Amino acid sequence: MKTIGIASTAFLSVLLGIAVPAHARQERQGEKQDQHEQKQGQHEQKQGQHEQAKPEQQHAQQQQRQDQSKRQEHAQQQQRQDQSKRQEHAQQQQRQDQSKRQEHAQQQQRQDQSKRQEHAQQQQRQDQSKRQEHAQQQQQQDQSKRQEHAQQQQRQDQTKRQEHAQQQRGNERPQHTQQQQRVEQSAWQQHRSQRWDSDHRTWQQRGGYRGYRIPDNRFRGYFGPDHGFRIYGLPFLVVGGYPRFQYGGYWISTVDPWPEYWGDDWYDNDDVYVTYVDNGYYLYNRRYPNVGIAISISL
Repeated sequence: MKTIGIASTAFLSVLLGIAVPAHARQERQGEKQDQHEQKQGQHEQKQGQHEQAKPEQQHAQQQQRQDQSKRQEHAQQQQRQDQSKRQEHAQQQQRQDQSKRQEHAQQQQRQDQSKRQEHAQQQQRQDQSKRQEHAQQQQQQDQSKRQEHAQQQQRQDQTKRQEHAQQQRGNERPQHTQQQQRVEQSAWQQHRSQRWDSDHRTWQQRGGYRGYRIPDNRFRGYFGPDHGFRIYGLPFLVVGGYPRFQYGGYWISTVDPWPEYWGDDWYDNDDVYVTYVDNGYYLYNRRYPNVGIAISISL
């Protein structure tokens, strides 16, 4: 019994040893098949997912392209807007600059026109002032000429009357009162020189003649060596102790003493004349032609 039990145990062990590997192989094959099926399922699932992901990916790509297109369009639009703004700003700046230049040119033109008008007005005022000044000067000159002509005519008339009176008297000697004769004689005698060479002085030695100057046309008519006269009978004054007489419309004053060798009554009997030499007036005696007495002329 014991042997049978051992044998049964051994057979069972062999049987189990055979059955276990077979079963193990069967299980491995089942696992492999399961793994294969699982892999195939996963592959199919992945393929399904891939098939399912295609529209989504396409949609994403389309969305991405749309977004990129929008961004590009937005960027282009922004660029166009910026360019348009820059152009508009440049045009506005150009219009402003042109407006400023036009305004500056107009302002400069107004200033230039104002300056020209002001210069023209100033020139007009200056011309008017010059014309007025010239007219006044001409008027003064004309008035001075008329006055001078009137005075000259008056002196000429007076001289003519005196000459006519002298001519009417002929050789008659004017009648002077004894007092007048004494005054004239005293005045002349007081200015008789004791030493002519040292007592008299020329106008050059006196610093030049500063009295009234007789106009040339008047001088040629009544003065010079060709126009002699006598002092006796002419209007006579004593001014500052010096003799003064009137001839040709002018008062003649002696500033020199008369030479001691002239006659005592030369002023009554000798012919004298007035001339202008060496920048001054002198009285010459025809009886002593080489000596001239310095005289001064006044109106």
